[in-house]
Amino acid sequence: MNSLAYHEEFPVERGDFGAAGEVSAKIKRTLKKLGFPGSIVRRVSVASYEVELNLVIHSLGGKIVADITEDDVTLTIADRGPGIPDLALAMSEGWSTASEEVRMLGFGAGMGLPNMKRNADDFDIQSEVGVGTKIMMRFRADPQ
Repeated sequence: MNSLAYHEEFPVERGDFGAAGEVSAKIKRTLKKLGFPGSIVRRVSVASYEVELNLVIHSLGGKIVADITEDDVTLTIADRGPGIPDLALAMSEGWSTASEEVRMLGFGAGMGLPNMKRNADDFDIQSEVGVGTKIMMRFRADPQ
């Protein structure tokens, strides 16, 4: 069993565009300090930024939990409502429920979930309408 090198929980608030990106930047700095290869740092950075923005844009708030061992990085995300009614549609590139206001800010292109899945070695998403969404992403230092 691998020893845990790092564990931290990060709250993310709905609509807090001013802080958006801070969690993913902190995770990126931590991975660099721990000596992870650039390819892993890049993939985790992309996926963590996408999920952080999704929490800001679409949820009622939530948290990102980062668990890092010498062999992998696991991000576990849980939000509060509204949930995703059609996961298959939400996983389609270009599909988004972002408001016009969010799109005017340059977000909401419908690439968040597809980018998360593309960058993670393991990806799982569960969602219940009216309750919330849970995502697990795992990135192996030595992909198999």
